[in-house]
Amino acid sequence: MKQTISVLVENRAGVLSRIAGLFARRGFNIESLAVGPTAEAGVSCVTIVVDDRENVMEQINKQLNKLIDVIKLKEYAPEEIISRELLLIKVNANAQNRGEISELARLAGGKICDITRNSITIEYCDTPDRVENFIELCRTYGLKRVVRTGAAAIEKGTGQLQLDE
Repeated sequence: MKQTISVLVENRAGVLSRIAGLFARRGFNIESLAVGPTAEAGVSCVTIVVDDRENVMEQINKQLNKLIDVIKLKEYAPEEIISRELLLIKVNANAQNRGEISELARLAGGKICDITRNSITIEYCDTPDRVENFIELCRTYGLKRVVRTGAAAIEKGTGQLQLDE
């Protein structure tokens, strides 16, 4: 089962490297990683998605808490969060299938960013599962390039990870 961890960290050089190193040294695989500043000056939020098939979450949490730059962290089950991922996908296109690809993008909620004689680039934002499904739908046209962000996540309801909890 995939688990999401939100980690508030001091926004300093080397923090991401130390987090990634922790995972690498222990042989834990990171499925997805997204980092961005928060509303608090000098604080960033690192969103990490891991596959917890081997029940390593407790060990990951303990190891992350030992890092000096980590301010606070919280682990979330999939039903506790709203998660989105951004996809930029460049698909082979020609005069015969351009309209079909455009309609697929429109129906899925994507936005066409660029059109050339040989390709269409689509921006698509949704849950990681739906992003994967959209890629599969586009695969039949021939994929030129696929670029994905890591999943960004936020708690459902009024709960929030914040410094003063």
